[in-house]
Amino acid sequence: MKKTTNTSTYKGIDDLPLTLSIDDLMSVLKIGRSTAYDLVRTGKIRGVKVGHQIRITREALLGFLNGESD
Repeated sequence: MKKTTNTSTYKGIDDLPLTLSIDDLMSVLKIGRSTAYDLVRTGKIRGVKVGHQIRITREALLGFLNGESD
């Protein structure tokens, strides 16, 4: 299993990729893996399954940070 440190390489919104992995989400929000999966599982952040992986769009992350909900 790949160990991830919560140090973000992203300096601003424009540096974020169009889609983020769970590891990216952990890094950006400085949260743990369980919390990241819980945010997606509960629908607080909309995620899309691609194969066996979850991807979060930049817009979904920004909506979460702006307090927008469905």
